[in-house]
Amino acid sequence: MSEKICVGAIAGAFGVKGEVRLKSFTAEPREIANYAPLETEDGAQSFDVKITRQVNNGLAARLSGVTTKEAADALRGTQLFVPRERLPSLPDDEFYHADLIGLDVFDTGGTSLGKVLSVLNNGADDLLELSAPGQKQSVLLPFTKAIVPTVDLAQRRIVADPPEGLFS
Repeated sequence: MSEKICVGAIAGAFGVKGEVRLKSFTAEPREIANYAPLETEDGAQSFDVKITRQVNNGLAARLSGVTTKEAADALRGTQLFVPRERLPSLPDDEFYHADLIGLDVFDTGGTSLGKVLSVLNNGADDLLELSAPGQKQSVLLPFTKAIVPTVDLAQRRIVADPPEGLFS
């Protein structure tokens, strides 16, 4: 499991006074500010965050040390991380996406279905993007309790009962 968890990303400047457009990956978008200071993946930069308002596709925010449009634009694409211990514990049936990426996926008979490449959100349920053996393209597996009955983080494996024809 990762030491740091990505909780957001900077989408660029918002306005001309140093605000940034912030994409939040937290369950409640505005709560990203509660985990501050947020830092870059390498830990070289750290930011306190003040959410100023909600905007299309994200939040407008002020980051400590960012006072100009040029400085905000220079951070475009920067992912923001927090140490895992700063995040709340989750109930047994909820998982941080970062914990699922890289897990091996097996069917209920023990046959390998692949490895989790990413977790996508389509608005209704999450989808696990799998690299599947013998498949040229990745496979999208619905991440529901009925299709994915078992996630074993300790063993780094998922047991799935995929819909008929998904892997053919």
